This record gives sequence, structure tokens and C-alpha cells, in this order.
Amino acid sequence: MSTPSALLQVMIDAVRKAARPLARDFGEVQELQVSRKGPGDFVTAADLKTEAALFESLLKARPGYGFLGEERGLVEGTDKTHTWIVDPIDGTTNFVHGMPHFAVTVALERREADGRTEIVAGVTFNPILNELFWAERGKGAFLNDKRIRVAGRNRLDDALIGTGVPFVGRPGHGQFLKELHQLTQRVAGVRRLGSSALDFAWVAAGRYDAYWERNLKPWDVAAGILLVTEAGGKVTTIDEDGDPKSGVSICAANLDLHPQLIEKLRAA
Repeated sequence: MSTPSALLQVMIDAVRKAARPLARDFGEVQELQVSRKGPGDFVTAADLKTEAALFESLLKARPGYGFLGEERGLVEGTDKTHTWIVDPIDGTTNFVHGMPHFAVTVALERREADGRTEIVAGVTFNPILNELFWAERGKGAFLNDKRIRVAGRNRLDDALIGTGVPFVGRPGHGQFLKELHQLTQRVAGVRRLGSSALDFAWVAAGRYDAYWERNLKPWDVAAGILLVTEAGGKVTTIDEDGDPKSGVSICAANLDLHPQLIEKLRAA
């Protein structure tokens, strides 16, 4: 087993602390204050409180780092080379419906001397199942204290694949239906569980063989990209020459399935 570095332990502690009220609130969704941002896109009092708790803990530990959160956007720090990327509740709709499939997720992005940015640490925590997925660049990926690796299946017709479904009227719905048609006739199954952060984590742990989605945001994908790559998988954009950290399009799989999946998605 690898021991988390001091920096990663800061992230783990912050995530666990911020998630405690979510575990208490879970199952009492009728008491939550919920406003609606758009179709199927809820923001709750819990979202805002969780992000505030993360902001406080992370900035206290590393005062100069920048912060990019789903709710408050970008807060620049004095240290221009490090930025926390945070989704306080990934899978908010699941949370407010009492479904135990959501996560608090935090990643640390570092800007290199040549201007490139890399995710160097990531944590995704499902507080209801007490599953803590974590990774550091070059040190592997873990679920709680156990090393995890991507699944070894190498045929699409054996593969169970995760995805996200855009709502009707949002960009990409037609494209998604074409991609779904391409894949459903060629894979063992497709699942949509409603948390992109956990979709990545489940690929890293071998529960899914692959995952694809479009029109995400950096906080949806940052920690997950590192989890999958440190578990031996590959993450790229679906389209050529894109940066997966943007969230614009994502394809995550093991090294055998990735090119097969990309071929089918690009043919859609």
C-alpha cells in the first residue's frame, strides 16, 4: 500500500470533513432547500455549504493556491502554479432524490514551467458507501487502502460502459443518441448512474470497462482523469487533439478498449 503524501492527506481530510453534513442530510431530502438552475440541474443548500467548507479547509492548508469550484467559479491565488479544482456534490440530482450515488471530488492542478497543466493529485469520495478513491501522479490509484487497476477485458462485446445522458434541449443530445446507437449493438451493456466523478472512479476500479461523455466541466473530470491514468487506463477527448481536462468530451478505458471505443464514437 502507498501512503498518501502530506498534500494528499490535506485533500482527504478536507473532503471527509466537508462530506459529514451530506451523510447526515442524506435520506432527508424533503428538508433540503432546493432551487432549480435548469432542467435536471439542481443546486442545493448542501452544495453551497460543502463548497464553502472545502474552500475554507483547502485555502487554510495552502493559502496561496487558486480555487476553481462549480458554485463560486475561479478564485485566483498568489501562487499561479497551483489550483484546486472542486465539485462539492457530483451527482446532485441523485443526492436530492435519496440515491446513494454521488461524490465530493477535489483535484490539484499544477502549471509546469513550459506552460502545460497537469493534474497531480485527486480525491473522489462517496460518503454514503464510505468509498474514498484517491491518486497521486506517478504513485498509482487506490480505493480506501487498496490499490486499484482498470479491468483487463479487451473486447467491446464483453465491455460494460458508463455514460451520461444530456437532457433534451441541451447541446449534444442528438450526437449522444447517435453514439449510443453505435455502441449498444456492440457492447455488453451501457449504464447511466448520474455522477461523472464516480464513472471515472469505477473505470479506475474495474467496475466499468470504459466511460464516455460530452459537455462536462473541468470540476467534473479533473480528479477522475488522474484516477484512470494512474490505474493503468487512458483518457482522451473523443475528437482529435483536444484536452480532456476541459471536459468538452471524454473517453476513458483500458489500453485495449480505448482505440476500439474511439473508432465507434467517431463513426457516429
